Amino acid sequence: MRSSTHFVTRVIASAALLAMLAGCSTVKGWFGSKDKEGEKPTDPAELVDFTASATVAKLWSANAGKGEGRIGLQQVPAVDGGRVYAAAVEGGVRAFDLQSGKPVWHYKSDLRLSGGPGAADGLVVVGTLNGQVIALDASTGAEKWTAKVPNEVIAAPTIGQGLVFVRSNDGRVSAFNAEDGERRWFWNHDLPNLTVRGNAPAVLGPGVLFVGNDDGTVSALATPDGRPLWTQAVGIPEGRTELDRMADVDGAPVLEGTTLFATSYKQETVAIEGPSGRPMWTRDKGGAGGLGVTSSVVVVSDPAGTVWALDKYSGSATWSNTTLARRSLTAPTIHGDFAVVGDYDGYLHWLKLDNGEQAARERVGGKVLRGKPVVADGILIVQDVDGGLTAFGFR
Repeated sequence: MRSSTHFVTRVIASAALLAMLAGCSTVKGWFGSKDKEGEKPTDPAELVDFTASATVAKLWSANAGKGEGRIGLQQVPAVDGGRVYAAAVEGGVRAFDLQSGKPVWHYKSDLRLSGGPGAADGLVVVGTLNGQVIALDASTGAEKWTAKVPNEVIAAPTIGQGLVFVRSNDGRVSAFNAEDGERRWFWNHDLPNLTVRGNAPAVLGPGVLFVGNDDGTVSALATPDGRPLWTQAVGIPEGRTELDRMADVDGAPVLEGTTLFATSYKQETVAIEGPSGRPMWTRDKGGAGGLGVTSSVVVVSDPAGTVWALDKYSGSATWSNTTLARRSLTAPTIHGDFAVVGDYDGYLHWLKLDNGEQAARERVGGKVLRGKPVVADGILIVQDVDGGLTAFGFR
């Protein structure tokens, strides 16, 4: 059990790091690189003109309530069964129709909800900043059960195989019965002294739960009992200082067939054989926020604002786009034939998957985009830090 003093020190250090990384104008580009004449090396890159090759239209917008602001939660909506489910720090949980954005129901709560909801199998589950877990009926928004975990819940819960898996900010994964919320098992993973603010949602495979950890590893757990099956490093926590050694896996890994893809704050991306945990390839390109995977490439964005496409089978770089340097990019998502990233100034950028060229750009608003955009049924939905939801589609 970690001492309370040690834990408070870690939280304070993480909060200080968040202040640096949050995307405010004085530190947006602290990673540095060469810039156009007249630009400071710490400034975000100016947006470049290009000829659009894709036509993107805003389909609808809505509001989930008071957003995360500078808390650093990277709130992301969930989509299931033709509905979009979104949580707000203040304002409860709301359901919207995916096609129209029309409100379906609103679950009101005085609790400060954190991260995004998980949605599957008729349930919508969300965590709070004080460790409450709330399960709602996906059809009506009625509360079905509540549970408690020892620490705040930043990652969206994962639902499947009759269980709800909750990753709390102290490194613990708890499994609850999906029907009544009874706890079935829990698993602890030790935390480093300093971590990036955020947690990766767990990823469910056949009988296996894959968990990204704050020490730069991914672990596989047996879903019936939480038994550890293997742990594999994604980023190696090397360096002289705690800051240098941060290697968090804070974006959800992606499972394609039997291959698990994960990326870390150490800018390492790894393909892992899911059943055995054997690394298939590793490349020094990536970032903490997660990745997008297609039939041929893995797309990642690094802390400097470069977007990379890596060959899915070898990890070799097929293209890179440096035009968005120091714009505090979100993790990429795949939307049709494009990779999409958001930035600190509320812009979404569509990049061609075959060569990385910019194909379209739309501004959601002036608010920061931190959470990875979500795609369902050809519609892309993004949530900004003020709780605003916006959906886009191709024309």
